[in-house]
Amino acid sequence: MSFTETLRRENNDIFEAIFNHRFVDGIGKGDLPHDSIAHYIKADYEYLNAFMHIYGIGISKSTNRKDIEYFNEQVGFILNSETHPHMNFCDVIGVGYDELHGYPLPPTADHYVKHMMYHAQMGGLGEILAAMLPCPWTYLEIGNHLMKKYQPTPNDTFYQWIKFYANEEFETLSNAMRQRLDELADQASETERQRMKDAFRKSCQLELKFWEMAYSCEEWPQGEGVNTK
Repeated sequence: MSFTETLRRENNDIFEAIFNHRFVDGIGKGDLPHDSIAHYIKADYEYLNAFMHIYGIGISKSTNRKDIEYFNEQVGFILNSETHPHMNFCDVIGVGYDELHGYPLPPTADHYVKHMMYHAQMGGLGEILAAMLPCPWTYLEIGNHLMKKYQPTPNDTFYQWIKFYANEEFETLSNAMRQRLDELADQASETERQRMKDAFRKSCQLELKFWEMAYSCEEWPQGEGVNTK
């Protein structure tokens, strides 16, 4: 069993909880509160900006052109392709994409970004990839899960979102990250492998919490009587 196969088995509980989350299931049903969708886009746009910065740290720690090329390609994918599922959400709620940019990260998303930044700064490439992998991997499986469970057609509300993540291009992206992580894990010490496992587990947990953050429209707490204007 490869390192990433072990990671998937050890974190199956979190993957299943993600598949059954009310936001994720709402995508399949085509029924989500518009405020929750807007909150998701605001947070995910800034999250993906941070994701690209972490890819940049990966480039700075790369010792060969193959890894540099990989990280560079992933930045390009986010910039040029991963806006498409956001646009599906925007079309459903009737809000322009630009109107949902520039908002501060809610607490869970802020924690998630700083968690990945910590591992990017403190660890090597294996640790960086372990912290980042749950994002594309869970989305790939969400897309496949919803496609199988609901068998959406182009007339369904979130068909374009589901189709984007349940396709060969996105599977190739996830598998490439898995393959490189397996290679790095094979060369790592037990201590380094455990740090990779910890980073991966926490990112899985934060993926689950990200969906709940979006559905509940999570905000930073304010003290009673504080003027926030």
